[in-house]
Amino acid sequence: MVRGKGFAHCHHGEILQGVFRDENGSLCRGLVTLPLSALGTHAEFLREPGTSPRTVTVTPAGRTKASLAATLAVELCGTLGPHPPSGGHLRLRSEIPIGLGMGSSTSDILAAVRAVASSFGVRLAPAVIAALAVRAEQASDPLMLPDEPLLFAQREGRVIEVLGEALPSALVVGCTTGCGDAVDTLALPAPDFDGADLVAFERLRIALRQAIADSDVAALGRVSTESARLNQRVLPKAEFEILTAIADASGAAGMQVAHSGNVAGLLFDPYLPRLSRRLRECVHALRDNGITVTRIFDSGVSERKCARVRPHRGFDRPAGSGARRRTARLPAVRDDEGGLGAGRGTAPARPGRGSSR
Repeated sequence: MVRGKGFAHCHHGEILQGVFRDENGSLCRGLVTLPLSALGTHAEFLREPGTSPRTVTVTPAGRTKASLAATLAVELCGTLGPHPPSGGHLRLRSEIPIGLGMGSSTSDILAAVRAVASSFGVRLAPAVIAALAVRAEQASDPLMLPDEPLLFAQREGRVIEVLGEALPSALVVGCTTGCGDAVDTLALPAPDFDGADLVAFERLRIALRQAIADSDVAALGRVSTESARLNQRVLPKAEFEILTAIADASGAAGMQVAHSGNVAGLLFDPYLPRLSRRLRECVHALRDNGITVTRIFDSGVSERKCARVRPHRGFDRPAGSGARRRTARLPAVRDDEGGLGAGRGTAPARPGRGSSR
């Protein structure tokens, strides 16, 4: 047997999702995800030379999308490298909750493809991996690409636009809607957007591009909140008005949601005055309204710098996001349940608009 390994991270839902025009003027579905780099899927592929390339098994059983992606990768890698196609066994170990809209299927698929490629001694370009992911899943998140803010055509596996260098660094209070129930993405109704919606999506695209250029968390929150509101016609969240009210009361910049799942987050400017108190108030308000808080993370730092929330259920795992930007220190955050804690210190002086964080 020849062993290959692969890893892929996940995301925390979307900042923006809708229908957009590409460089040729054609309409296509697109999205911008909020990366969550510290959580992902680990894959190991044990290639068995001499076996049929169609003989690919997977553990745990039932990961059919990852199994199909591994089979497609075996066929491709066998034509690109020095070794002929051969089957094997795929092992997956994922830290990502399934069905919450965090890209668990895409993460499984990408990790599987990378493990297969590793076993063949082949390096696949991101565009090739994206094409394999779409074939295996029908749609794919842009997790195979660098953590740049990308408007990505998920049904076609291609970038519509690179919106800038990095999303504005924001503190995210993550939570779940719909009691944390899993959502079957492929069972969701096709969006029925009209001309006015297309104008709105283009306006949000322009606003997001400017928010990224200015490193403006407030503008980022306005875009993500409006995108979440437009998505209410596709996957309505009963807690939507509660979340927006809590965001307003606690001084959050806005909210973001998984447009195809039940994960959500409230976005805070890390340089907001009295941030620790605002975060405590936000967490208590969410819990008082029966909304499970899953994690508090900074979209610009690694997991070890993140505030942590005591898990209430199996899928509530503290996690962090790791876009490569200058780290802002998190304030101390505690509550009377002892469920929150973060690094000591106060926020640094705010850099000028448009600067990198």
